[in-house]
Amino acid sequence: MAPTFGRSISFPLSPALSSRHHVRSVSLPSSRSHPLLAHLQNNIRAVRAWVAEPTAPASSGLAHLHALHAALAELLLLPEARAALHSGAATADCLLDGFLVLADAHGAFQETVLEVKRHAAEVQAALRRRDLSRLSSAVRAQRHAEKELAHLASSVRAAAKFPQVVGPAASAAEVEVSGVLAEAVAAVASASAAVFSALESISSAATTAAASSSKKSTTLVSLVKRTKAASSDEKEMAALDRLEDLEECIAEMEAGSDKVFRSILHTRVALLNIHTQTC
Repeated sequence: MAPTFGRSISFPLSPALSSRHHVRSVSLPSSRSHPLLAHLQNNIRAVRAWVAEPTAPASSGLAHLHALHAALAELLLLPEARAALHSGAATADCLLDGFLVLADAHGAFQETVLEVKRHAAEVQAALRRRDLSRLSSAVRAQRHAEKELAHLASSVRAAAKFPQVVGPAASAAEVEVSGVLAEAVAAVASASAAVFSALESISSAATTAAASSSKKSTTLVSLVKRTKAASSDEKEMAALDRLEDLEECIAEMEAGSDKVFRSILHTRVALLNIHTQTC
């Protein structure tokens, strides 16, 4: 995680931004900070708070990520922020690399969500029909998709260890901007890993319940079919409930995931434009 800098820069507001953000700046605890910078810091804190709450729904995590990127996009439009990055090519390079990792991870996540959705529907259909052969195949496919989610979560965590790179002659503005941007990358990476892991956990619980139900059904056929039929039905219903929970989770996450992916791409394009102008 990048260090938090105690000092705050005082960016002069351009006429257009002055009227747009006057109300927001009045409510800030410190008049020294530019309101857009403070707004981004508030969103970073909100994302971190979500990550620290284990029971928070994954869809709300995606909403926090989208809000953070919206704040980041506003900051990168600020001439003073762009000027600070102009003077720090090394910082811009690291930011581009960090957001490339995030974009790749979220792109792969969207594809994996579709796989999980498809395999979960297959598991559900096989379970309702009590087709053990079809169910076994669908469970294996679902397990494979869950492993991919775990791999994505692990790989994106590396971006959370984002280094802040500033030159020895860096200005206070460059240090402040690069520090906040480094924190933003780290927060996005941590929250992304948490979102990926949350879906993997919900899917795994559903898959385990379905697999357990199929094993119980086999035992029923071979041993005590009549005396434990009710118990088997309960297992099957529990598995179907888990699968419905997974289905609802995916439905909530699909739109949010797309928004986050697009916002990451937008942020990287903005950074690339700044970097190109610097070169």
